[in-house]
Amino acid sequence: MKLNELYLRSFRNYEECSLSFASGVNLIVGDNAQGKTNLLEAISYLGSGRSFRAQKTGEMIRFNADFAELQGSVFSQEREQTLRWLLFSGKRPRQIFQNGVKKKSAGELAGVLPTVLFCPEDLMILKMGSSQRRRFGDMALCQLRPNYDAALTEYNRILEQKSRILKDQFENPKVLDILPEYNLRLCQVGALLISYRARFYEGLAKAAGNYHHQFSGGCEDFTLEYKTVSTVENPFAPIGKLTEDLLDHLQRHYRAELETGQCLTGPHKDDFTVRLCGVDLKAYGSQGQTRTAAISLKLAQRELMGREWGEEPVLLLDDVLSELDPGRQDFVLNQIVSGQVFITCCEPGRFTKLGKTIEIRKGSLL
Repeated sequence: MKLNELYLRSFRNYEECSLSFASGVNLIVGDNAQGKTNLLEAISYLGSGRSFRAQKTGEMIRFNADFAELQGSVFSQEREQTLRWLLFSGKRPRQIFQNGVKKKSAGELAGVLPTVLFCPEDLMILKMGSSQRRRFGDMALCQLRPNYDAALTEYNRILEQKSRILKDQFENPKVLDILPEYNLRLCQVGALLISYRARFYEGLAKAAGNYHHQFSGGCEDFTLEYKTVSTVENPFAPIGKLTEDLLDHLQRHYRAELETGQCLTGPHKDDFTVRLCGVDLKAYGSQGQTRTAAISLKLAQRELMGREWGEEPVLLLDDVLSELDPGRQDFVLNQIVSGQVFITCCEPGRFTKLGKTIEIRKGSLL
């Protein structure tokens, strides 16, 4: 699996740019704020339709431009393919094309160009709030399982509607008549999310534990525990049982939700905990341990995706090496001996032996 060529128009600070890439390591160099991370964002978005930075589509469109275009030539699934996105500001929906054929959703592109990204922010995932860890898991699962992507979208839609009902009930109590219907549907879809997450985190924990074992020289045991609502005793239970468990938990919080006007419980509050030798990393882990554990999670994600698609995902490393000591740099670099890799760096001469060097300045290729 590899990205051969990429064309950008009005994407972030790229007015118009065409790039070609090596099948191995591609070193993206340049000073700060020149567009290196924007390039990785474009590659990631091309295959997934999700940005690891932007909350809104308009943020990715160049200032004063009406739309942005991303187009890539990909060798995947044993054939040459093309991917093309048109992004519009405002409420106009984006357009997606695969091999010239318009697609309805990003889920239809699953497996064509999966990517795994490391960035400095990811090294602190385990120290931040639960929303960051959910985002990490959701983005990985949306690439692995298109049905999860659809379920997550549906869950968020129902959750938004329920939130509106809880807020409106103070002025119009009659809207509560439809609340049970929304609660039932929320629990049905939420049960699907829990089922997907439990299996994903089980596989992730095993793979990440192996990587961290190597990172620490066998000195630290890595464990990951998935946490969902307290009434779910077994997240691997059938969907029907998970739905009942979620309904039970909602019923226990029914009065509190009415009083606060907020959705207080559900899979949108899920989290996971990482422990090293039984000690909670978030509370007691050192900076080096946290970074090592976060990288282990990403390498594990890449491994799981490679098993699923039969091809190694494209690996994106955004200024991660500069955050690591020489020993950890060597370990990471030893993990990228295969597959296509993109590494951003501010020091042009530092890793020139790794592969092809591409220099970026002010959103242009030098």
